[in-house]
Amino acid sequence: MTAPADSERGRPQRPTEAGAEQNTPSRDHYSYSVYANPEIARTFDEKRFSGPIGELIAGTQARVLANMIGRIHQRDILDVGTGTGRAALMLARGGAYVTAVDASEEMLAVARQRAAEQGVKVRFAVGDVHALRFRDRSFDAVVCLRLLMHTPDWQRSVAELCRVAERLVVLDYPSARSFAAVEATARRLAHRLGVRTEPYRVLTQREIVDTLDRNGFRIRSVHRQFVLPIALHKTIGSRRFTLWSENLLDRAGLLKIFGSPVTLVAERCASS
Repeated sequence: MTAPADSERGRPQRPTEAGAEQNTPSRDHYSYSVYANPEIARTFDEKRFSGPIGELIAGTQARVLANMIGRIHQRDILDVGTGTGRAALMLARGGAYVTAVDASEEMLAVARQRAAEQGVKVRFAVGDVHALRFRDRSFDAVVCLRLLMHTPDWQRSVAELCRVAERLVVLDYPSARSFAAVEATARRLAHRLGVRTEPYRVLTQREIVDTLDRNGFRIRSVHRQFVLPIALHKTIGSRRFTLWSENLLDRAGLLKIFGSPVTLVAERCASS
């Protein structure tokens, strides 16, 4: 199904009743409750993207996203799990018509403030990745970063991303063959013992490939960022060390095996 007449190319996509709020997961899940905290929303970017390594991560993310989408100018793009709007604002600055959704009103408040400060036009709306309120194939490209690792039902989430995408889906995930798998296991155990943490999941390439295939998409390109744990790089705090060590590990052939997080772009199959 194509986008409705009042949501033509070059115009912000408005939510419809398609897929609206049907059997969404409990709001008690940590992925909802944690980010409903105004203080966490306010300090989110500072904690993740400050310092030399945080800035390196943010810069790489922006470059990879732009390369995977290709032409950005005047394309209709949906950013799912936009958080504080970092990717959405970057895409809008490039001339895209951006709609950005998040389950957290608190995170969206920060995103709206930043858009206003930067003079950037983005349509922000509350939305749940499990039931996106847009018609089938409403957007040229759909972006979803740092979300599948936390969402209660990641396969259902991928199905929704594919449903509303006309051509491209860009997503990322922590690899089950990386150091992230060790941290994820530790966090899950801590969470079960009552420690306040985010017990994220890791995924295998086969799981991702099969899920995309079931929804009519094929992976076009993949980018892997680090072999060593991000936490280690942030502790050392040296951009020079990070670039040197990761380049060395890449030349040794380890990045393509153990690199994480994995960012990929998938394209709709001609037959779907």
